[in-house]
Amino acid sequence: MSTLIVYATKYGFTKTCAEILAKNLDEKADICDLSDGHPDLLGYDKVIIGGSIYAGKIRKPAMRFCSDNLDILKKKKVGLFICGIADGDDARKQLESSFPNELLAVAVAKESFGGECNYDKMNFMERFILKKITGSSESQSRIAEDNITRLAEQMKNT
Repeated sequence: MSTLIVYATKYGFTKTCAEILAKNLDEKADICDLSDGHPDLLGYDKVIIGGSIYAGKIRKPAMRFCSDNLDILKKKKVGLFICGIADGDDARKQLESSFPNELLAVAVAKESFGGECNYDKMNFMERFILKKITGSSESQSRIAEDNITRLAEQMKNT
């Protein structure tokens, strides 16, 4: 079976998570940054879609990819993931609000892979807003390796 991992990222954290995920899958997986365009889905049995959460929403290229390909995706084995600083129930709510309900209903795996706040990569306004939200001016990075492994296992077992 062939697997495609597509993602949308702003600063690169989601790309890192997609690469870790690809290594956790038994078969070779193609990886595509949605900012480089939309791949042809016809050659893939499994599609894993991910995106970073920015200002409470998933990146627009991921949202657009899902809506543009919804009918095709519903016929494939689909996994979904988000990358963001929220965890627990907040991350679950963000995941559920990030993808179309029809896609959430057929997805065989859904996870949050953690997130990163790298103040060195942000502009002034982004730093200001994140300091208000997180209460910290320290950069932070948290990759949820267990969640990545779990999504990979769920995709392999379907």
